Amino acid sequence: MICTAKKCGIRFQPPAIILIYENEMKEKSRQRIMPVRNFSKFSDCSRAAEQLKNNPRHKNYLEQVPLRQLEKLFSFLRGYLWGQSLAETMEQFQRETTIDPEEDLNKLDDKELAKRKSIMDELFEKNQKKKDDPNFVYDIEVEFPQDEQLQSCGWDTESADEF
Repeated sequence: MICTAKKCGIRFQPPAIILIYENEMKEKSRQRIMPVRNFSKFSDCSRAAEQLKNNPRHKNYLEQVPLRQLEKLFSFLRGYLWGQSLAETMEQFQRETTIDPEEDLNKLDDKELAKRKSIMDELFEKNQKKKDDPNFVYDIEVEFPQDEQLQSCGWDTESADEF
């Protein structure tokens, strides 16, 4: 069955992911309610999103829904279970998914570093200019102003004989 996802949302009571999709063979809009089971306020949102996306019953419907969107919906559900308002949960999710340029990535553990890298990859893909874009220019040459005298470093002035 070929279906195109139109909207994806969450219902808090009872917890469920709701998908509005269009069946391309019949050209009808339909709604699918996927109950969220065994999810608590201590659950891992990314793991729950992966399990739902890989579930054989829902796999065909969730092919076009990005994993990041499902993670976001599960984080809203977790915030609801913790008793947070929707605004607080959105603010917390925004803090988790933005990269602070002053943050030292060397001090992060492997899981957090992988999360930051995936956020950066997503941002790169979003901002990347492709050949099909209307403002795409193949070979851009930029000259940088040389107003100040360049400072030389010690490592580039030494001769190669010293090694």
